[in-house]
Amino acid sequence: MSDATNQCSQKALWNVPNVLTIARIVLSIVIFVLIPFKFYITSLVLFVIAAVTDYVDGWWARKYKQQTQFGRIMDPFADKTLVCGTFIYFAAIPELHDLFTCDCALGKIPFGLATWMVVAIIMRELFVTMLRSMIESSGGDFSAKWIGKWKTGLQCVDLPIGFLILVLLERGIEVPCFIKLAFILLLYVVVYLTLYSGWVYIRAAINMHKNKTNA
Repeated sequence: MSDATNQCSQKALWNVPNVLTIARIVLSIVIFVLIPFKFYITSLVLFVIAAVTDYVDGWWARKYKQQTQFGRIMDPFADKTLVCGTFIYFAAIPELHDLFTCDCALGKIPFGLATWMVVAIIMRELFVTMLRSMIESSGGDFSAKWIGKWKTGLQCVDLPIGFLILVLLERGIEVPCFIKLAFILLLYVVVYLTLYSGWVYIRAAINMHKNKTNA
């Protein structure tokens, strides 16, 4: 391969969308380091910046036609690293589990970020990633669908609310009820869209397989 070809390949790899994708992964790692030390404000700011890069790199790649195979693989990976990693760290924070308590015949039932929600989200993401890898490696197109983008968008709205709750609790400020409700309601919507979008991707993969078999 000539030097000119190598230079073109490196230029395509290090375009703006791919750099933003890599930056999102780096920001995710920084956030994961900060959360255990309760630097929630800094984590919130970095999370918002990382979420914005997700929108910008997709917009830039479409507008300037800078889509690459690297970006198609790494962009979903960066999204899942940011979102799933933050959910995992949140699952280890008791204050987010017991935002509300309901008294009933079974006793006191807490409402908040339940562990099963995080497990469901991660299982879906891992399964869809496996499907995408299989389809892409066989030359198929398994780009993100709108339902998946809505799911990611709502996750990137809900998680900052979680950071805001932690900021208020850390400062000894009572969290307003509407903020707690917004966090919990969005959680249930996110879980629903996560599972439903997973089924949409599974159905798309089945249809691709049938079309390829009948071709």
